[in-house]
Amino acid sequence: MRIATKWISVHVLVLAFVITCCLGVEDKMLSAGEKEHNSCPLRQFGQFSAWSEPVNLGLVNSAFRNLHPAISANGLSLYISSDRPGGPGGVDIWVSQRASLDDAWGPPQVLGPNINTKYNDGAPNFSFDGHWMYFHSNRPEGCGKADLYVSHREDTADDFAWGPAQDLGCMINSPEFNNGPTYFRDDETGTVTMYFNSTRPGGIGEGPHIYASTLGDDGTFGPAVLVPELSSDKFEGSIGTQDLWVSTRTTTSDAWSTPVNLGPPINSGFEEGGPALSCDGTTLYFYSTRPGGFGGMDLYVTTRTELCNDEDDNENNGRHHACKKHDD
Repeated sequence: MRIATKWISVHVLVLAFVITCCLGVEDKMLSAGEKEHNSCPLRQFGQFSAWSEPVNLGLVNSAFRNLHPAISANGLSLYISSDRPGGPGGVDIWVSQRASLDDAWGPPQVLGPNINTKYNDGAPNFSFDGHWMYFHSNRPEGCGKADLYVSHREDTADDFAWGPAQDLGCMINSPEFNNGPTYFRDDETGTVTMYFNSTRPGGIGEGPHIYASTLGDDGTFGPAVLVPELSSDKFEGSIGTQDLWVSTRTTTSDAWSTPVNLGPPINSGFEEGGPALSCDGTTLYFYSTRPGGFGGMDLYVTTRTELCNDEDDNENNGRHHACKKHDD
């Protein structure tokens, strides 16, 4: 089995989390000009530098709550959840766009009625090909107090072309809260897994906890299974009221490692959550209640540099030695 690395960012005691993964054999990355090919090529990560000091996203934020971002594969569309005025409900899904990776983010625009309702709709997450968006909503026709939903679009370059949202059904959703969906497709087996968190009974101590559900041949997600190594009342090493953590595994058939706190400068001693990792693994968006923001919860971004990756190591022994030297 091919060795791979998968990242999961976990926040504790919150009703949403994001897992982001890129693993595989392709080394191609999309340029800003390839907007019509807004998909995330599967690749295998190598070594990175430390995370930079987080920067407030400025005018993307408002005086209200700004949380649970999701970044498109080409890096040109930033989806957010916010209860700012202008949407139909409490929390709605908005999108901010930019023309290139070097441009500033434009003012967020609210998505239409196919996505947003007069209830709470948030925590968007995309399939790798960019055609499907998953999110949670507490609209009343669902199976539980909040359910996981999905919407499809044909044109991955059109942020306002999402079709009517559909409930993922009562096999994956429970009568309790079901939140923070995160899609993962294993390129080696073709298996699609949905990670999310839920307050359903059966967890370890006080919930919510992280669960996983597998997409069946009939196109529906099956019963959710607790991911025990990622579910805990309190991981050791907490800094603030809620922190960002990372867990890895060597292959997709292995158990997740014990989550490790990302530490400063990402975690601040206040509340951090909703991590969204870019396709190339170098940019992390999240929300924080640290001082200095525009609202009660603001969106921030931090970056890091990929020093080398395993695919380069296989093709270039000289670079492989350079990476090992960096580790020393």
